[in-house]
Amino acid sequence: MRTFLSANCFGDYYTRGGLLLKFRELLTFVYILSMGGADSQVRAHIAGNLRIGNDRAKLIAVVTALVPYIGYPRSLNALSVLDEIAPLR
Repeated sequence: MRTFLSANCFGDYYTRGGLLLKFRELLTFVYILSMGGADSQVRAHIAGNLRIGNDRAKLIAVVTALVPYIGYPRSLNALSVLDEIAPLR
C-alpha cells in the first residue's frame, strides 16, 4: 500500500504542472485536515508545509479560515499538532 501511495500521490499528483509545489502542499493539508480521522497524515503535511516554506502563521490562518467548514474539533487538533511540531517561540 505504501509503495502504491508513494507512486500514485507523489509520483503522479505532486509532479503535475499548474500549481506551485508550495501551494499544492498547502491544499493537501486542507484536504486531509477537512476529511478528519487522518491525524498522522495531518502531522506529516504540517511538517511538509513547514519544510517547503509555508510558515506557522500561514498554517494558523488556513486552519482559522476552515473553522466554519470543518468545525472546532478538527481545527483544534490541527493547531495542537502544529504546536507540537513548531512551537511558538
